[in-house]
Amino acid sequence: MGGLQDRVSLLKRISSDIHEEVDSHNRMLDRMGNDMDSSRGVLSGTMDKFKMVFEKKSSRRTFSLIASFVVLFLITYFFML
Repeated sequence: MGGLQDRVSLLKRISSDIHEEVDSHNRMLDRMGNDMDSSRGVLSGTMDKFKMVFEKKSSRRTFSLIASFVVLFLITYFFML
């Protein structure tokens, strides 16, 4: 009976530790979810601003802006090799 009682108390401690670990992970995941929601809001606001800028500009100007970014990226890429 004594050995059984020791094993039961050990299992109780282990299950308590598991419960605490699960609770801490749930809190961490909740915080991460909240952070992701706030960053999603910021990102959507930024994308809305980009849409407004690209809609107001002419298509030729937009194309030249994108082309210059691509050329700049390629030059930087080739210098890194």
